[in-house]
Amino acid sequence: MRNARPISARYRLAVLSRSVAAVAGGYGVSVLLAVAVAWTLPLSREEASIVATMIALLGLPIVMMACFYACTALRAWIGLAIAASLLAGLAFAAGWRP
Repeated sequence: MRNARPISARYRLAVLSRSVAAVAGGYGVSVLLAVAVAWTLPLSREEASIVATMIALLGLPIVMMACFYACTALRAWIGLAIAASLLAGLAFAAGWRP
């Protein structure tokens, strides 16, 4: 059996950063997606929130996979920041106030 190369600390930190981005950033982006969709749908408040939650639940795994698809951890974080700012802007434009 060959001796395996030890995994570097830099690689471990990159994986940790992507994991945190996928979990925390993915949750944040999916919440903003739900808010933006709920505020832009021309439905009653209850129906819009249910539809928006279902859409956000579909968006969460997509965002999480995108964090690991990005070339670097920095690009994953930048992508999350861009998506979050666009969705927050859409929600604000629709009338949402936190």
